[in-house]
Amino acid sequence: MKGTVFMIGLGLIGGSIALAIKKEHPEAMVIGFDAKLEEMKMAKALMVVDDYTESVEAGAKQADLIVLATPVLITEKLIGQLADAGLKQNVIVTDTGSTKKSIVERAGCLQEKGIVFIGGHPMAGSHKSGVIAAKPTLFENAFYLLAPYNEKSAARVNDLRCWLKGTRAAFIDVSPAEHDEMVAMVSHFPHIVAASLVHLIRNADAEFPLLKRIAAGGFRDITRIASSNPQMWADISIGNQQNLITLLDRWTADLQKVKQALAGKKYDELYSFYAEAKKYRDQLPVGGSGAIPSFYDLFVDIPDYPGVVSEIMNELAAAKISITNIRILETREDVYGVLRISFQTENDRHNAYRLLKMKSPHEVYLQ
Repeated sequence: MKGTVFMIGLGLIGGSIALAIKKEHPEAMVIGFDAKLEEMKMAKALMVVDDYTESVEAGAKQADLIVLATPVLITEKLIGQLADAGLKQNVIVTDTGSTKKSIVERAGCLQEKGIVFIGGHPMAGSHKSGVIAAKPTLFENAFYLLAPYNEKSAARVNDLRCWLKGTRAAFIDVSPAEHDEMVAMVSHFPHIVAASLVHLIRNADAEFPLLKRIAAGGFRDITRIASSNPQMWADISIGNQQNLITLLDRWTADLQKVKQALAGKKYDELYSFYAEAKKYRDQLPVGGSGAIPSFYDLFVDIPDYPGVVSEIMNELAAAKISITNIRILETREDVYGVLRISFQTENDRHNAYRLLKMKSPHEVYLQ
């Protein structure tokens, strides 16, 4: 593809899309804009973009593709600005937001002027943020949902796919309403549940001072997503308000059934509750990226002596295997601790596992 791409929002997602486009379409010009001047300068220095502009209108006027890689509520405001920016008639405008219905409805102001809008949602992320964490392979094998505004937009979906070919994502076309209902169940609602579980412990912390310590294992793992950006998730929750309310009602009703089974000591009902959940959960795909970014963890039993973590990290660094996080789950004098190493991709974890199995004297395992 040839032409000018205008990337609005130069964080992890916008930066990664820009890199993927530049790699696949070297003749295209990628211009960036971000609310933070430092991010724009960094994006240019890292060659994530070819140049940047401090004006949305100036960048938008020359663009053949405009990507809004910003929080949902900001995206809706920017769409209004673009409607009055004098865009090219053949331009494609898309976004990367986690909700689609409200954004696509807002894009009606673009449609009135003959501008094509195609909602987009790349289902990939990272534990890191900012343009410095951007990588062209971030979306590889991840689902990338596309929600055209109308038939005219649907006719340009293939053009958008061509622009985004370098992401190596798996594109799926959905309606905006279908998108929001699905991601509410597998992404948005789980974030509410994770946050509510953390609040449950936080509210009891004063009464049970040991809670925080004993919650460090499995509880910390199942509530990982509660550490996500609160502004982003407040925006998403408002954007998908009605679906989340419906799910809360449905979930509350299910929990009432569990409460009644507990109160009546109904073993068979409780057994079915756990057994049916296990059966369905075991059928879920093991590989691939979903609506919530996967955590690719490797565990190493380590003895308590100086430099043991550095030895392991040096082996990974020498093999050029990148990690996203490390954490020692437990260590006491003369007792083995568990080093948890997190990776960006399944491939990185696999390579690290093979390397450490071969070179490390410590036990290495997956969970």
